[in-house]
Amino acid sequence: MRKAKHPEYQYLDLLKDIMKNGYEKHEFNSGIAIRSVFGRTMRFDLSKDRKLLTTKKVFFRGIIHELVWFLRGETNIKYLVDNDVHIWDDWPYKAYKKLMEEKKVKEMSQDEFIAKIKADSGFAKKFGELGPVYGRQWRRWTASDGREIDQLAWAIEKTKKYPDRKHVVVSAWNPEYVYEMAKPGNTMAIPPCHTLFNINVTDGKLSLALYQRSADTFLGVPFNIASYSLLTMILAQICGYKVGEFVHMLGDTHIYGNHYGQVKEQMKRKPRPFPKVKINPKLTDINKIKFEDFEIVGYNPHPPIKGEITVVGGFNEKDRKDFTYKGKKTK
Repeated sequence: MRKAKHPEYQYLDLLKDIMKNGYEKHEFNSGIAIRSVFGRTMRFDLSKDRKLLTTKKVFFRGIIHELVWFLRGETNIKYLVDNDVHIWDDWPYKAYKKLMEEKKVKEMSQDEFIAKIKADSGFAKKFGELGPVYGRQWRRWTASDGREIDQLAWAIEKTKKYPDRKHVVVSAWNPEYVYEMAKPGNTMAIPPCHTLFNINVTDGKLSLALYQRSADTFLGVPFNIASYSLLTMILAQICGYKVGEFVHMLGDTHIYGNHYGQVKEQMKRKPRPFPKVKINPKLTDINKIKFEDFEIVGYNPHPPIKGEITVVGGFNEKDRKDFTYKGKKTK
């Protein structure tokens, strides 16, 4: 019998696809080159092992902390900074730096800024906010009547009671907080890249499909695969089902020009066995989730391959106009 191809080759083949077939664009803020394809899909069966890529070491501790942060509905980086996770540092510092340029705040390096976030809760409350990003939309979506809707609690309840239903979708994409559609000063630090996810139960197995509008394939996608695979496992346990598949659907799927060399190095490496991830069997309430509920076993990856984060997002204020609907209103 022919040996099945290691699932990680889906990712490695995607890197090859982008490098070979990608159309070269330029990033909005920095002008850096981007090689990009559009519309790709990967599928990962989670019933046997956990999808944490092995052709470079992935920062699993950071993945857990970020996911816990999302699931708690938090939007301030202080929790992450306090736990020495710095994947979101650049965005609040970008906003602070703009205030520095306007002579409205004290000048600080990014390292000084992050140290201040850690040491000073008042400073963190004022300058550590990212706006209404993932956790806020998942757990506290603001309704027109002022209510805060807990999409995730609804999704869990529906999935437990009605496993055959097809409408269990959790969305992070809220136009009220996106770029020119938002009121001035009310936009997210960056519109959600992983935009929405759909939960499905088939034959007693819970699967999750993610649509990701924008995918930094070298730095971000390995993180996203691990995070949403773990989320699928968590939801399966909490809802009382076996775990099924994680389906990853990608829109603009790209590699930044300053990562081309690192990608070529990674494509030479052969995948190793995926690790196991253990979840505390007593975890049955999403509101009680904590970092200590998770353990990784047997992770033996290739060494890390470093790459600089490209701080994306933002728009030109000169493009702002009123996008209120001007057509005829119907009852």
